[in-house]
Amino acid sequence: MPSRTDSASRIAVIVFSTQDRNLLFGTATPVGLDNYRTLFTGDALFWQVMQNTLYFSLLLVPLNIVVALGLALVLARPFRGAHLFRLIYFAPVVTAAAAWAIVWRFILQGENGTLNQFLRLAGIDGPNWLHDPFWAMQAVIATRVLKNVGLNIVVLLGAILNIPAQYEEAARVDGASNWRDFWNIKLPLPAPAPLLLRVITLIGSVQVFGHILLLTSGGPGQSTTGVVYYIYYQAFQFFQTGYASALAVVLFVVTVSYTHLRAHETVLDLVCRLLLEKKKCKIPNTYF
Repeated sequence: MPSRTDSASRIAVIVFSTQDRNLLFGTATPVGLDNYRTLFTGDALFWQVMQNTLYFSLLLVPLNIVVALGLALVLARPFRGAHLFRLIYFAPVVTAAAAWAIVWRFILQGENGTLNQFLRLAGIDGPNWLHDPFWAMQAVIATRVLKNVGLNIVVLLGAILNIPAQYEEAARVDGASNWRDFWNIKLPLPAPAPLLLRVITLIGSVQVFGHILLLTSGGPGQSTTGVVYYIYYQAFQFFQTGYASALAVVLFVVTVSYTHLRAHETVLDLVCRLLLEKKKCKIPNTYF
């Protein structure tokens, strides 16, 4: 339950968004909705930032869940070294975000970076990962997935292991292949868990800040600048806290709207599963 301090902070941000506030000089002049008009009609960089954020989220969320689901299916069956493997994939989750980004910045340096040195041994001339607009975004996405995928693996593994054993036993008796077992049992039955992970992962991808700050500083150019980094840039580089507050309000509205939409679809799906035959339900894509 939100505290009074949280509620007061949200109200303050909304009020600030209707002012021309300068953090450096401490001035505040009411301007109504001018910040929002500038945001949508006069700030071309805002739309580039939104495009960057959308691209980042559309790649990161499915990739994170696909990798997590694949590894969770592997770990659902006992094998030698499983405990060591679980330690390895979960270690990045508990690693400090700043340390993780700084280490990867050294690994992904130009010619002297560790990754390019290994590629050179294989006869491959690697790109300048963090100084090429295309590869910089791919590097941010890949390192972010590696950082957080361990938590998603734990959640999906728990959901898979909680599937009642009689379903798989019945499938084996009916002669179902491994593919049919996966498609009809392991994929749909843990559905609430992937929905939770998708919402959490998407919110995290939209709010990513420290990772970008330490890895690329939003560059090259503004190719990896996300919404939260842009809010920081407006507030603490240009000292325009009123405009930054308007950006924060827009981000809040978009995030809450998406979460509400997904929750609404889930409720409809559960009602459909209970009252109608499964084949008549328009089941939403709970994974992506």
